[in-house]
Amino acid sequence: MEDLVKKFKVRKGKHFNLKLQDPAFSGIYDKENAAELLSELSMEMSELQERMYALNNKALLVIFQAMDAAGKDSVIKHVMRGLNPQGCQVFSFKQPSAEELDHDFIWRHNKATPEKGRIGIHNRSHYENVLVCRVHPEYLLNEVAGKPDAAFWEGRYESIRNFEKHLVQNGTVVIKFFLNLSKNEQKKRFLERIDNPLKNWKFNRADIEERKKWNEYMKVYEEAINATSENYAPWYVIPADKKWFTRIAVSKIIIHTFQSMEMDMRPLSASEKKKLESCRKLLLNEK
Repeated sequence: MEDLVKKFKVRKGKHFNLKLQDPAFSGIYDKENAAELLSELSMEMSELQERMYALNNKALLVIFQAMDAAGKDSVIKHVMRGLNPQGCQVFSFKQPSAEELDHDFIWRHNKATPEKGRIGIHNRSHYENVLVCRVHPEYLLNEVAGKPDAAFWEGRYESIRNFEKHLVQNGTVVIKFFLNLSKNEQKKRFLERIDNPLKNWKFNRADIEERKKWNEYMKVYEEAINATSENYAPWYVIPADKKWFTRIAVSKIIIHTFQSMEMDMRPLSASEKKKLESCRKLLLNEK
């Protein structure tokens, strides 16, 4: 497990170069055994989630960012399928509403952070405000006069770092995944969505227009990841060309994160054990 954590974690202070990452990497793992392994990981994750839910003193926020067709929905579906829905909440952030635009760019995301004891999953997130808004500065509307300069974007990075640090300082563990899809694999998945009637709903003509800006998106992703990967809220860049491997890597990193959260159950005191024994006797003596 440590091998994948170390391999895919972006280190603070060490410049991360997206071009050096292999979207098709799968290491020592193979597709033939992937389903069985994922099932085992799912059971382990479920047990760790139950422990966090019972302790109710920390939360986990998992953020997913990626280009279209990278498999965010698929990862969430397969990796989180074994979790108790009562302790898990998923938010998919679309175009902001008029009310949301009247607030600061983090407002709607802050409202969606998980309560203690719960897992929060953000399918896209506050990072859209330094990704798609950077490729499309016209989306900023009245937030800035003219074209945003470098100081504007650095201000946004600082806001993001402060927001995530605030969450961590108040008991929420934050981990961020960028699903690194190759342009060729995206093309294959777009064609599948067009050719398969059952997947037509997943395709939007606008996806082709965004694909034309691929290089711009890679540039802003790389800069955002470098600017906001902190020890307290790390980025993990996960190869996404092989969906089965993506699911395994994400599962292992989430489990590793759980295991680092110090979730040992507090042993009962003598008086608490005595109370439990008293309740046990009452139940056994019921008529």
